[in-house]
Amino acid sequence: MRKNLSRHCGLPALLMYTLTIIFIAAIGATAGSARQDAKTQRGESPARQNLLKEVRHQLQLLPYYSVFDYLSYRIDGDTVTLQGQVVRPTLKSDAASAVREIEGITGVVNNIEVLPVSPTDDELRRALYRALYNDTALARYAYTAVPAVHIIVKNGNVTLEGIVDSESDKNLANSRANAVPNVFSMKNNLTVATKTS
Repeated sequence: MRKNLSRHCGLPALLMYTLTIIFIAAIGATAGSARQDAKTQRGESPARQNLLKEVRHQLQLLPYYSVFDYLSYRIDGDTVTLQGQVVRPTLKSDAASAVREIEGITGVVNNIEVLPVSPTDDELRRALYRALYNDTALARYAYTAVPAVHIIVKNGNVTLEGIVDSESDKNLANSRANAVPNVFSMKNNLTVATKTS
């Protein structure tokens, strides 16, 4: 009886430990995004800073935005230009709709590319995901709603997009992705987050 009780009591402790690790990792990834935002927004007016944050926030809230999609944007006056690549055509239209609803935005130019449907590319996406996020040094980038390192695959050509904490993480992601079979070409667009004091 005592053995069974201790075994059951150990489960919540293990669960709490796991959730704590995930929470700490999520804070780290969020801090990386915040550092990039600070770099982008330096010298911007408060109203424009709020607009940049709101566009970013709305894009991150899109329900089907995943590690295999990458969205970026540019704001010119009251017009937002959306860019990037997505797997689902609905994500392209959802992104435009979400941004169009933001107060202060009067125009949206939707230049998001919908990636071609390809079972071969889907297999490659899964293999790349395992290669990157099963690495203990890179696994922490997966612990957010939308992982920090995005894997874009188009006809066997791979592009890594997103933000990492160090040059060594950028290089490690590059070598892990390059080691995956059937990658035709590899482009590493990962940005190293700048540290703010």
